[in-house]
Amino acid sequence: MGAPRIAVAVVTMGNRPDEVDALLESVAKQDVPPERIVVVGNGCPLPEFAHRLSLPGEVTTVELDENLGCPGGRNAALDQLREFGDIDVVVDLDDDGLLVDPDVLRRVRDLYAADERLGIVGFRIADELGETQQRHVPRIGNSDPLRGGYVTGFLGGGHALRMTMLDEIGDWPAEFFFAHEETDLAWRAVDAGWRILYAPELLLRHPRTSPARHAIYYRVNARNRVWLARRRLPLPLVPVHLGVWVLLTLARNRSGAGLRAWLGGFVEGVREPAGERRPMRWRTVWRLTRLGRPPVI
Repeated sequence: MGAPRIAVAVVTMGNRPDEVDALLESVAKQDVPPERIVVVGNGCPLPEFAHRLSLPGEVTTVELDENLGCPGGRNAALDQLREFGDIDVVVDLDDDGLLVDPDVLRRVRDLYAADERLGIVGFRIADELGETQQRHVPRIGNSDPLRGGYVTGFLGGGHALRMTMLDEIGDWPAEFFFAHEETDLAWRAVDAGWRILYAPELLLRHPRTSPARHAIYYRVNARNRVWLARRRLPLPLVPVHLGVWVLLTLARNRSGAGLRAWLGGFVEGVREPAGERRPMRWRTVWRLTRLGRPPVI
């Protein structure tokens, strides 16, 4: 079997043309070029960057008529890659990210070549000062962002996915639109026996941000958390997971408007259909717990 063939996918809403140019330039500087690059305009037209930059590999642009959210846009890129049928691993990168080092794709290729059950590789995200926010470390507590290893989740801003894994477990949950889609995908991957590796040597530089900058954050975050529990957890763990999360939210949130939006999202998550219920097995619960994050936290 030869080296895994890698594609890069970028989803943008068209409001960061300079950042997308810089990101694609950093992709062009990789010492192992991607076989293909797919750029998705999520409900927006795309600038003609492909004609202005010297990009490696085959560049494909997709312009969606409406904004399908992060997971929906990434699914559109996957659909395009499947039409080509020649890609083993897709690397998803936020449109305002930047690959600082020129060997990121080579390292990704080597990691997948060495482990046939490696499904997901998570990158380390750091700001312009080289600092990683604690919420970007896929472990509980004040974990060292430079400590790699097998984990239970990954970051949406920079990661790699094996295509055969996605063919087995399914693609992104498009109905989530934003928030917790990575956890849904990660839990399905672990339940199917795939491994998730956090590789801090794979660095994506990304501006320091807060997820609450999105106007829909509190509502969608609450709705999707309920949907996630209803879809993926064994029935006895659903109230435990949601109960722990409610207590943490009440303890942490000091915004009255945010709490009202959160409550509306929680009610929406209970009332609205959550999609297919495919709960993880109890041995997956144990595996997640052994990896340091039981699925009730």
